[in-house]
Amino acid sequence: MKYPVTLTVNGRELRREVEARVLLLDLLRDDLGITSARAGCETSSCGACTVILDGRAVKSCTRLAVQADGSSVLTVEGLREGDAPDALEDALLAHAAVGCGFCVPGAVMAARDILRESPEPSRDEIIRGLEGVLCRCTGYRRIVEAIASASRALRGEGGSG
Repeated sequence: MKYPVTLTVNGRELRREVEARVLLLDLLRDDLGITSARAGCETSSCGACTVILDGRAVKSCTRLAVQADGSSVLTVEGLREGDAPDALEDALLAHAAVGCGFCVPGAVMAARDILRESPEPSRDEIIRGLEGVLCRCTGYRRIVEAIASASRALRGEGGSG
């Protein structure tokens, strides 16, 4: 049996019919072709599947698509306006915080949620906000520094270096 689901994904309203067991992650990747949300552990431990759902960072591998009916979903593909990178992208690159890149989309979405919660997050707030993102390449130090730098840049207190 299939159920109707209406989502606004990256600003675009979409209607689909899905089986009750289809995960939001699978709908995004397999049906909509949105590949930034990644299937890592599929147990909500790694955070590679993190998206912004109705303004909050969530793990899309643990949400059913039918649970997201009527919601707004933002993925990395929906972040950029125009060709110029934003302060967070600049900071991640400036701090060489991208490692292999597998966790980066999830880390970016978690970082956006951190900065939404607190425009001037403390180091501890950043670390807490990244708890659900597993990165095996960078050791987190560079990601934490990049988020702090982006926070300063967004507040007009200097660049991302």
